[in-house]
Amino acid sequence: MNETEYKEKLVAINRITKVVKGGRRFGFAALVVVGNQKGTIGIGQGKSKQVPDAIKKATEMAKRNQVKIPLKDGRTLHHDVKGKNGSGKVFMRSAPAGTGIIAGGAIRSVCEVLGIQDVVAKSLGSANPHNVLKACVNGLKSQTSPKLLSTIRGKKISEIISKRESK
Repeated sequence: MNETEYKEKLVAINRITKVVKGGRRFGFAALVVVGNQKGTIGIGQGKSKQVPDAIKKATEMAKRNQVKIPLKDGRTLHHDVKGKNGSGKVFMRSAPAGTGIIAGGAIRSVCEVLGIQDVVAKSLGSANPHNVLKACVNGLKSQTSPKLLSTIRGKKISEIISKRESK
């Protein structure tokens, strides 16, 4: 994969202060989300004395830690998703075409780089971007696609989809 097909999104920057004998030393921590807008996503954290270096480190980390997420029609989720990490809880619901991304902060950036176009999401509990981001990815990873279910159950994909739509 070449570098140009990835979309990077800076989620948060923290300034860290260390008090030393001569005064204060500042450091920076960056949180970055990277995705190819076709169902692959990675999150990374980087720390450095300068902001650009911290962002660069976080981006490299995110590119190394990528996971594949199944998407329905390449635009939304297969079903409602709940994710949790620490105190950060996330609820994501699939939406009809044309809805757009109705989500805030960290969840919005995940959806944009992942390639999700229609979703309704809510962050419950912690507002800490680190926890919200990890909860969002945990929830997305727990999602099951009809293709995966068909292989597990030994049925055809059409049988599973027809049952779901008849409810």
